[in-house]
Amino acid sequence: MNTSFPQPDSEAVAHSAALLSSIQALIANNGGWITFAQFMDAALYSPGLGYYSGGAKKFGLSGDFVTAPEISPLFAQTISRQVQQVLSALQQQNKPSDILELGAGTGRFAKDLLLEMAKLEQLPTRYMILEVSAHLREVQQSTMKAALPIELMERIVWLDSLPDHLDGFIFANEVLDALPVHVVKKTEDGLLEMGVISAPEGLSWQEKPASSAELKDFFAKINLMDGYTSEVCLSLRGLIASLSGILRSGMLLMVDYGFSRAEYYHPQRNQGTLMCHYRHRSHGDPFVYLGLQDITAHVDFTSVVEAGVANGLELIGFVPQAQFLINAGITELLQSIPAEDLANYLPLAASAQKLLSPAEMGDLFKVIGFEKNLDIPFIGFSSGDKSHTL
Repeated sequence: MNTSFPQPDSEAVAHSAALLSSIQALIANNGGWITFAQFMDAALYSPGLGYYSGGAKKFGLSGDFVTAPEISPLFAQTISRQVQQVLSALQQQNKPSDILELGAGTGRFAKDLLLEMAKLEQLPTRYMILEVSAHLREVQQSTMKAALPIELMERIVWLDSLPDHLDGFIFANEVLDALPVHVVKKTEDGLLEMGVISAPEGLSWQEKPASSAELKDFFAKINLMDGYTSEVCLSLRGLIASLSGILRSGMLLMVDYGFSRAEYYHPQRNQGTLMCHYRHRSHGDPFVYLGLQDITAHVDFTSVVEAGVANGLELIGFVPQAQFLINAGITELLQSIPAEDLANYLPLAASAQKLLSPAEMGDLFKVIGFEKNLDIPFIGFSSGDKSHTL
């Protein structure tokens, strides 16, 4: 482990060791080698042991990273303007108007959004949360019970799987980047898949000729240079297909960091985008701090669009986060607070800067929207659309 990083306590070390043993057993049961996607899935989602399944604090200043809802209530309050437009249109069609959030983190987004929707007098029939982590469910319930009146709490439903169908608004913030990815390397002898084996020190990389037809077909369309290492998220297509399948009418909105395919597989990005986050420090070794660190890869938004359109969704737009929030009215929200009210105005102005600044989250994070059976002028994509780059 990197000794310059904050060191885990004895309980965390024991937790990490238990996850290592579990992954080594998985490797042994698969002939001594697993794909990186299998490893990443186990490291993040093994019941009770994986990063998102265990109890370690993940979000906020004392966790490993900070998400937009943790930075400021302005994030959810601004998005509520887009949600209001969608739910209002559905109600005018005498349709249900539900919200589904995938992976709700600490529950801050849901809490802030519901409070704002109450102010806007546009509450959903139900606010559904699909959360795979039992620990995070408890955190979400605690967050919301402490802040929401009973009439709002009664609208919240936690799900173990996707609902059969939904009319309304589906939201996913930093969900796609946590989907397991396959890692490949292009060589003069062909495409290799980078897998994981047990080693004396724990785990190690080992490459094999790529055997997956889906992998080979995907990279056959991309002219990678020899020596180029990168990743692809094959499970993304299945998730988008599932979400499209349940959405009868409404909007799917996803926020994450990533690029168009041309930028993702740019010749200068020849080491890929795989990144680990531990105690607000980023590094590139996925085999340390097992169960204690996040493992992510940037999102190929061209793949997101291909999957959405192939499954019956209509692309609304693709914009940087700053553009979406400005379109949806973040500056008006900020201006509604008197500048002389320094105690409230200054913290919100500082947090808005983090959400909007190109040097912070404004350009790195992108917002992509799809709709089905809902032909309205979506305010979040009213200007600055960059769909042509996909």
